[in-house]
Amino acid sequence: MQMPVLFVAGLAFVIGLERTFRFFFQKHKMKATGFFLGGVFVVLIGWPLIGMIFEIYGFFLLFRGFFPVVVGFIRRVPVLGSLLNLPGIRSFVDKVGESNNMV
Repeated sequence: MQMPVLFVAGLAFVIGLERTFRFFFQKHKMKATGFFLGGVFVVLIGWPLIGMIFEIYGFFLLFRGFFPVVVGFIRRVPVLGSLLNLPGIRSFVDKVGESNNMV
């Protein structure tokens, strides 16, 4: 339960309260925000596993525009970049690294 609360609090400290609010409540991100905050609520009412699944799904929806940047960065790190180019991992990373959605 601590992780999503600390994540949102940390985000608010880094970019400010107003920008955090604008990030989560953009019109095209309402579904993702609903799953993320709904997962927090479900955890609070006593169903932690289902709530965490909702939170993870909402997190991936919220930040899917950042995944290509992260994958590109990791590919430039010497040891990790080599691991991402292994045959079984490369196809998965290529799918995660491609994005048609802008942040």
